[in-house]
Amino acid sequence: MRFRPEQHLRRQGDIRAVREQGRRVDCRAFTLLWRTRPATNDATMPANPAPAGRPADLSANASTKVEASAQAGARVCVVASTAAVGAAVQRNRAKRRLREVFRHHQHLVPAGCDLMLIARAAATKWPLADLEKKFTEACGQIAPATSPEKK
Repeated sequence: MRFRPEQHLRRQGDIRAVREQGRRVDCRAFTLLWRTRPATNDATMPANPAPAGRPADLSANASTKVEASAQAGARVCVVASTAAVGAAVQRNRAKRRLREVFRHHQHLVPAGCDLMLIARAAATKWPLADLEKKFTEACGQIAPATSPEKK
């Protein structure tokens, strides 16, 4: 499966919400923070005005599709600091590897979840199979916590 643009967690407010309100799973080579996105009510959402030169119904339809796709799947943000991982080459490698792990196992993450993967130095040294194993174990801890019967 591809790692689509709508799966990237990019807005600072969303990232801050995961960091402050999310739950933490320690995976040794990385830390996984996760938070279930609150459901949005379309009746309370204000309508977006149409940009100049574009009919109102097209922009509303496009924004609804973007919101629906963003609500449906999981989104992820990968962070690697200089203090934890090292120089730029090592940080980029750690982020690439963690994005790849998410890409391969995104079907294990419950829909509507926002994830933050915080890399450590071991993320560049461990075999990819070990990273995948830790990620799948962490997803196993997330899934029971998000099920409706647990609440």
